[in-house]
Amino acid sequence: MAEEIKKEEAKSPLPTILKVLLGLVFLVLGLVALIRWWPVLLMLIKGCIGPFLILAGVVTLAIAKD
Repeated sequence: MAEEIKKEEAKSPLPTILKVLLGLVFLVLGLVALIRWWPVLLMLIKGCIGPFLILAGVVTLAIAKD
């Protein structure tokens, strides 16, 4: 009986369309931000290399200790 009620209800495609449009808007805004702040992003990546290597070294030493 519950299945029959679900089949009779006509689902509107509007929520799905809105979600797709919102996803596309976020995608475009993300690409624009990436292009606009490319030098800052590269500086951030370069700044994270040192701490990442320290963390990798600590993990490696912890594994080697066992």
